[in-house]
Amino acid sequence: MRLIILGPPGAGKGTQAARIAGELGVPAISTGDIFRSNIKGGTELGRKVADILAAGRYVPDSVTNEIVADRLAQPDAAAGFLLDGYPRTPDQVGALDQMLAADGKSLDHVLELQVPVDVVVERLLKRAQIEGRADDTEDVVRERLAVYTRETEPLAARYAERGLLRTVDGTGDVDDVFARLMGALRATAA
Repeated sequence: MRLIILGPPGAGKGTQAARIAGELGVPAISTGDIFRSNIKGGTELGRKVADILAAGRYVPDSVTNEIVADRLAQPDAAAGFLLDGYPRTPDQVGALDQMLAADGKSLDHVLELQVPVDVVVERLLKRAQIEGRADDTEDVVRERLAVYTRETEPLAARYAERGLLRTVDGTGDVDDVFARLMGALRATAA
């Protein structure tokens, strides 16, 4: 199964992506994790994106598309994947469509976690304290949410037009959210 999970920063995408991917036996692929790993490792990519991420902006599409194409070409993604944090722009949607079409594949579903802004800000500030994430100050969090609303939120409408979008309430207990997400996937398979 080839899936995307959408939602604002702090919606719980990473937590839920790992659980869903485990349930389905596909890799959860997080562009944010790939970027943070490269920053921590001091790689060329890490140096390139560190300042961009620290300011709460998106990494340029060309860089992100290249990373995703490389990751989707790895053997563990051949039977399916769950993308977390990609695509984020209309150009990335087009690039992903082309990557999949080149292999005669397409997306199966797009899951969208909806969480109120105040809840997201609270979650991210708490996570910043626990994990020591320098990129999660309140100003940066609010900028990331503004960028998400402006650039990524419209993708949900695009996927809804294709009949791929499954919107799920992302508030509440982690297990309850997971059950809602799996229920949305099962309902489409029936």
